[in-house]
Amino acid sequence: MAYLLSAEVRAEIDKWLEKYPKDQKQSAVLTALHLAQEQNQGWLSEDVMDAVADYLDMPKIAVYEVASFYSMYELKPVGKHKIAVCTNISCMLRNSDQIVKHLEQRTGAKLNGTSEDGKFTLKEVECLGACVNAPMFQIGKEYYEKLTPEKVDEILDGLE
Repeated sequence: MAYLLSAEVRAEIDKWLEKYPKDQKQSAVLTALHLAQEQNQGWLSEDVMDAVADYLDMPKIAVYEVASFYSMYELKPVGKHKIAVCTNISCMLRNSDQIVKHLEQRTGAKLNGTSEDGKFTLKEVECLGACVNAPMFQIGKEYYEKLTPEKVDEILDGLE
């Protein structure tokens, strides 16, 4: 199954494995899943999770538990642009509900769903840790803060 992980992904996992005792390979599971997900168009299939388990000498169920616990991992295909929208209390008090509504109208995706054209996935997240600049969302590795419908349009217009 390790063949499902590219040589580049395996090399990066190996760098992380050097940071842990040899008998604690499972310590690299978060990074391994992240790398595998990036390689697999933004989501973790069962086969890919199995490959991570095999590579780290972990029980498959242990990898599934990690992948299903953390909201940063996707267990089904996602759109080209995954927009993680914070709806926690700080963002909610600063009108994140209006941002969600605007995103749904603009992208054609419902919250926690993907647009029919496969371009956008909107994902509700509990907190992205930027409460002082609420409301906010994350696309890829970029954080966008102090959102307004106009700013959302500008951001979306800048995506390929």
